Amino acid sequence: MSAPFARSAPVRREDCVDSTNLVLRRLAAEAPDGAAVIAARQSAGRGRSGRGFLSPEGGLYLSVLRRPAVGGEALPTLTPVAAVAVCRAVERVCALRCSIKWPNDVVLGGKKICGILVESVLGGERPCVIVGIGINVNTPPFPEELRGVAGSLADAAGEPVDLEALAAALLEELDGSYEAWLAEPGFCLDEYRSRCVTLGREVLAGGRSARAEGIGADYSLLVSYPDGTREALRFGEVSVRGLCGYA
Repeated sequence: MSAPFARSAPVRREDCVDSTNLVLRRLAAEAPDGAAVIAARQSAGRGRSGRGFLSPEGGLYLSVLRRPAVGGEALPTLTPVAAVAVCRAVERVCALRCSIKWPNDVVLGGKKICGILVESVLGGERPCVIVGIGINVNTPPFPEELRGVAGSLADAAGEPVDLEALAAALLEELDGSYEAWLAEPGFCLDEYRSRCVTLGREVLAGGRSARAEGIGADYSLLVSYPDGTREALRFGEVSVRGLCGYA
């Protein structure tokens, strides 16, 4: 593959890996802050809750290792911040405005085009965090069971997307967002709220029907249930009616 991007931290380029997150996990003890891995495809891509993530050639699979000197309470907010960074990178390269399904699925035209997996790992003198991102870019046709759920940037743009330009833009956005997040975890909260398509819609949270009413200062999802009770969801997943295959 082509030469690494010009940035202070190294970028490792691979044709195929099991998972870019797993590569960085194996390198965590010696890899510097900001080290990144980009692969043309993954043989064992992973999503949240241990699910597989389809990773054929034509997508962008990228992971970055970070060693933040912040408290544990702030770490979960790095996930939605990464989703905003993806949206910004896609808009720079493709001129397509993406939305976010809480907490971190990037969607376009009602279909998921990106998955994000943030993992904490013990490595070196202090724990590190691996931010893994998989974007459906010039992805081949999806299996029948995924066509109502997953989309690609090329389909939305009506033409192939420059993978190298997108990778460069994404690294820049991730680097800039990370520095801003270190100074203030809520720096992009307003933008996250404006992009979140979960708000104002009927959702299924933990097997219960609810209405998504807002985003808290910690990026939690504020929901109300039919019995009048309210809750701030900080972890887990919700299904949104009419979005990503949920009817």
